[in-house]
This record gives sequence, C-alpha cells and structure tokens, in this order.
Amino acid sequence: MQILENLWIDIAQWIRGLFDSFLPQWAAQLVMDVLGILLLIVIGIVAVLAFTYMERKVIARVGDRIGPNRAGPLGIFQAIADAIKMLTKEDVTPTNADRWMFLAAPILIIIPAVLLYAVLPFGRGMVGVDVNIAVVFVVALGAIPILSMLMAGWASDNKYALLGAFRTVAQLLSYEIPMAIALLTVVLLAGTMSTVGIVGAQSSIPFILVTPAAFLVYFLAGLAELNRTPFDLLEADSEIVAGYFIEYSGMKFAMFFLAEFINFFMMAGMITTLFLGGWQWPILPSWLWFLIKTIAVIFVIMWIRDTVPRIRIDQMLSFAWKALVPVALANLFLVAFIAKLLEPGWLRTVAAFGSNIVLIGIALLLLGRASRRRKERAREAGEAAVKRYYASAESD
Repeated sequence: MQILENLWIDIAQWIRGLFDSFLPQWAAQLVMDVLGILLLIVIGIVAVLAFTYMERKVIARVGDRIGPNRAGPLGIFQAIADAIKMLTKEDVTPTNADRWMFLAAPILIIIPAVLLYAVLPFGRGMVGVDVNIAVVFVVALGAIPILSMLMAGWASDNKYALLGAFRTVAQLLSYEIPMAIALLTVVLLAGTMSTVGIVGAQSSIPFILVTPAAFLVYFLAGLAELNRTPFDLLEADSEIVAGYFIEYSGMKFAMFFLAEFINFFMMAGMITTLFLGGWQWPILPSWLWFLIKTIAVIFVIMWIRDTVPRIRIDQMLSFAWKALVPVALANLFLVAFIAKLLEPGWLRTVAAFGSNIVLIGIALLLLGRASRRRKERAREAGEAAVKRYYASAESD
C-alpha cells in the first residue's frame, strides 16, 4: 500500500532526476513547473469529461432512464462526442457586440478556474503550491468569474444576456459573504490559512463534526457560486434563455462550460479539504481517499440538482442575506468564544458541535415561521382581492 501512497510523488521525483541529469538546476525546475501547470490543466479537462458523463447518468437514474449508452461501452465516450460537437460548431459573434470584450470573457473565466487547483491538496505531499494564505488566494480568484460573466453579458448586446449579467453580480456577490465567513470559522479552528495546514488540523476529527453550521453555510453558498440548482438563476432557461452566455457558440461556449465543471471539481475538493479531513483516512492511499470524498460531494450536489426545484431571484437573495449571513456570523462568534474559553480537545469539540446544532435548530425554526407568515400574507391578500372583485361586481 505504501507503493500506491507514494506512486505519484515517486514518478515526479524520477522525472525531476531525469531532467537534472542533463539540465542546469534552474532549467530543470522551470521544466518541472511547466509540467505541473500542464498537469493541472489536464486534471481539469479530465474532470470535465468524467463528471459530465457522471451527471448525465445520475440525472437519468433519478428520472428512471438509462442515460448515455450509444457512444462507446455504456456510453463512456459521450462526453468526448459532446466536446467534438461543441468545438466544431460555427463560432458566431453578434454584429453589435463589443468584439474584444466578447472574446476576452470566456478566456478570463477559465484562467482562475485552473489556477485554483494549485493550492488544492490532492494527497499527502501532493499540492502544487503550499502557500500560507491559500484561503485568501481561493477567495480572491473566486471573485474573478463574476467580472468575466458581467463582461460576457454586457458585450453581447442582448437583453437576456445583460439580465443574466446583473443576476450574476447580485447572486455571486451576495453568496461570497457567507462563504467567506464560513471560511473564517475554519481558519479560526485550524489556526492557519494553508490548505495543507487545515487538513493537518483535522487529523483527529473532521471539521464537519466540529462546526456543521459552517459546513452547511459553505455548502449552500458553494451551490450558488457554482450556479447549481436551486440557485441556477444566472442561466435560467425558462426565464432568460441561458442568461449571460446566450450569444456564445462553438468553442467560446465550450470554455464557459469547461470553467463551470472545473470549478465544480474545485468546490467539491475545497469542501473535502475544509470539512471532511481532506486526504486523511486509514488503509487506502491518501490521494484515493481525497478522490472518494470529492466524488461523494459531487454526487450529493448532482442529487440536489435532480430533485430540488429552482427558487425565485428574490427568494434566493433573501436567503443569502436574511438566513446564511446571520447564521454564519452567529456561528463565527460561537466558535470564537468556545475556542477562547476551552483548550483544544474533545470538550471543545463537543461544545462547538452542540452549539452548532442549537444554532441550526433556531435558524430552521425562524425560517419555518417566516415561511408561514409569507403564506398567511399571500392568503390574506388573495382573500382581499376576491372581496374587492365581488364588491365591484355588486356595485356595477
């Protein structure tokens, strides 16, 4: 099992030794850095091919269908066929579009998606760059897609694309706030902003069992950041006909699609890193445990997409500001108070977990009461409208 544990590290060291045998040290390091960048790009592309096939199969099974089964055995080449189809479609640019901005948007959205993989620990010793401010790096690069989506909607000269761009700013900025607060909670518990350090801090117990409220906030905010159901208002087909990228076709559309699934794998990997102990678990190789946990998170996200209906834009924004932000702030205060009061250990873990459960219960109770009030107001408004109708009919 130790051979499998160090498999990828041994391969990297063998390649480095090969280049050291005939290149100066600086040149060998440069070649290894370039190969590392190419490897991250390849991981992103492979993730897109694998998870598009997986999502179509999951959706099919939930809907009691078979799913892709024609292109290759069990339809495993369906994603490749879809990629060929998109790359060979005609590339159309609207006449009145801002051509340079229209072209830059799909390029700008894919760059940060790949760069984020650099700080994701795929296993023990398997991280591109172990920086001590990795969490800040993730938050900073995660805001760049907002700009690229706004550019795409504005440059398209299309009212549906522009409306999708406005929704982008409203939705993604709103959900960045609770996500950042949930990250602060994890950083507070781990005592570091390094993703490797955060995984190391979960050697005894994963943070999902210490602060489940932060996990729920981060998970739900992640769904909104990924534009996944029930928060897929940026490209709601039934409302704004694909939203901000409606005018994109061919390879430009494929780049938006590629960035979405690269971010999909990155978000699931971050959830695994921050709350599920990362690559830590016994018996199996660390990189295999990371992959298993990440795929499990991805399956849950796909399951939610297939079973939960889309909510309205006003409900989505209200949920961010009136539910997630207060819960995230209250949880941050509770965890900070407990961390200051108690030393690290089981007592602090139990206290944090218990306070989180109480907080979640109070939040659900308040949300249920607010939902009942909205229904009562809607019923009263309907009854008043009916009374006004009959009163006007009698007077006539």
